Amino acid sequence: MTIRKFLAPNIAVLITLSIFWFAGVESIVSNPNDDETNIRKFIRAQNTIVQNYFGDTSFSKLYKEAMIGMVKAINDSTSFDFTNTPVDTTKSYDQVTSISSAVAAFEDSYYFVANNFTDKDMTKMTEAAIIGMFNSLDPHSIYIEPEDSEQIQEEFAGKFQGIGVQFNIIQDSITVITAISGGPSDRLGIRSGDRIVAIEDSSSVGYTNEQVLRKLRGPKGSEVDVTIVRPGERQALNFTITRDDIPIYTVDTSYLLDEQTGYIKINRFAATTHSEFLSAVEELNAQGMERLVLDLRGNPGGFLGQAIAISEEFFPRGTKIVSTSSKHRRFNSEYYSRKDGTFKDKPVIVLVNEGAASASEIVSGAIQDHDRGLIVGRRTFGKGLVQQQYGLDDNSNIRVTISRYLTPSGRLIQKPFTEGGGEEYAYELIRRNNDASTDATEFVEHIADSLIFQTDAGRKVYGGGGIVPDYIIQEDTTTSAFVINFMIRKRGAFDYVRSFLDENGDKFRAEWESDFERFRTDFEWSAEDIEGIKNHLVEKNMIISDDIEKPRFSARADSLFIPEGHFEEVAWMSLGRMKAELARQVWTSKEFFPIVNDVFDTTLKEAMQLWDAVERLAALSQNSSIKIDG
Repeated sequence: MTIRKFLAPNIAVLITLSIFWFAGVESIVSNPNDDETNIRKFIRAQNTIVQNYFGDTSFSKLYKEAMIGMVKAINDSTSFDFTNTPVDTTKSYDQVTSISSAVAAFEDSYYFVANNFTDKDMTKMTEAAIIGMFNSLDPHSIYIEPEDSEQIQEEFAGKFQGIGVQFNIIQDSITVITAISGGPSDRLGIRSGDRIVAIEDSSSVGYTNEQVLRKLRGPKGSEVDVTIVRPGERQALNFTITRDDIPIYTVDTSYLLDEQTGYIKINRFAATTHSEFLSAVEELNAQGMERLVLDLRGNPGGFLGQAIAISEEFFPRGTKIVSTSSKHRRFNSEYYSRKDGTFKDKPVIVLVNEGAASASEIVSGAIQDHDRGLIVGRRTFGKGLVQQQYGLDDNSNIRVTISRYLTPSGRLIQKPFTEGGGEEYAYELIRRNNDASTDATEFVEHIADSLIFQTDAGRKVYGGGGIVPDYIIQEDTTTSAFVINFMIRKRGAFDYVRSFLDENGDKFRAEWESDFERFRTDFEWSAEDIEGIKNHLVEKNMIISDDIEKPRFSARADSLFIPEGHFEEVAWMSLGRMKAELARQVWTSKEFFPIVNDVFDTTLKEAMQLWDAVERLAALSQNSSIKIDG
């Protein structure tokens, strides 16, 4: 795929638009610069879709959907007759067959709306037209507003620039949850529990999250003055923090489950994911790791290149990882491992669920198709489409599906969709059978023969609806989760731990901070703390009653009603969550997950019993390889 092929469509847009705008366009309404930007934005979006979309589309089809979107946004169609006007959605738009005719047609429509509906924001009307075009495409092709683009770019770049703290607004105060390890705040000694009460000599009490981000983020090398109140300190502390690059980690945690089993959890695939993964593997190898559990549950995907790079680490050089297919030849590619992976000879289990999508399915699909390891958990989301992001004139973006991806066996795992997706596509996950085994069985029983494929060793695998795991493990959906869910929603654990550290932080750190593993195995909450969290939840409307037999939630009163003695029965869940929260606030988010896994993760515990099956799969793969080579 050459740079010329990527640039050609956009160059064509610029040349055509230059002809129109240098020729001069008479501006009828009062903001000619805004009008030109809006019209350019629409035309660029439409042309980009036509030039890059993986499926069939056309200028005329997109244009009609755009007009429908614009008319809906006017929201005045009942009192205005649009018949025979430029935005008459009942007429044919067959004459809109090229970028030049699209420019002319949209200008007519744009100025018609601007002159007849003078109270309308024409930038919003243009956005409505662009969003309307996407109704004729797949569910993953989308328009991204300018205000959302910066945050999305930061998330996928894997870093932003700022002071490096995770914070929460508690009682109108900016409370530091943790200073990001190695960041500028951490280097200055700012720590969990600190309250930021002023920024640049102005009170920050009452700030919203958005206001905090605007004040604390800034270009690398710039400085910001903050005033901090620290529990146990009589005087406020003043810091001048030099902003720096702050990584947004995509590896949530990595640690040893036992003496030989590593665990790595990836939350998405961004620009830094592969390097984070390699660092985690290096650290775990140094600790004696011989096998790995890779946790992709809830990972929605991200960069295709990062999924390929992660996949490569499990295979020898020359192994096919994935291929892409499109109506545009420049987007058709096959990707093979370019090196011998660092983990190519060690056993692996990959954990997946219905929240694992896209890049997560590329990794798990490659491992399954080559019989490289076990896929364990629940059927994945089923997103087999690849998007490319394109910038528009006002820092907004469109994300356009440019191709489908196929796993090494040739299967497309994209689940069915109608144009525009809609609720039916979005709620497919909810309609799945609650029993993971039944869901997988029903899916396989109704699958077409054309969607049945084989792994290298001859095992059946399936396309058309996500990755069906090799071992299905039902999610733990205990009915005793009322209290912990109530506690999480009410921030009970967070608030109680915050108060606990305010009163006992120095004593706790002196005893535990230097040895997290001892904390993980030995720390227990006292009877006083158990009673304390119970009382704390009662203050938040947990009502204990002798008149009910089982827990129930009252939405009207925003209260949880539980029988006498129920809290004590399920207290282990609340205490486990509080312990995890304590780990996060004293150490980092990385230490939060081992505690959660220890207390709650039944899927991980069951997966740890499957290493014999991993060995059998490796033997099957080896035998099939010998037969093929022979």
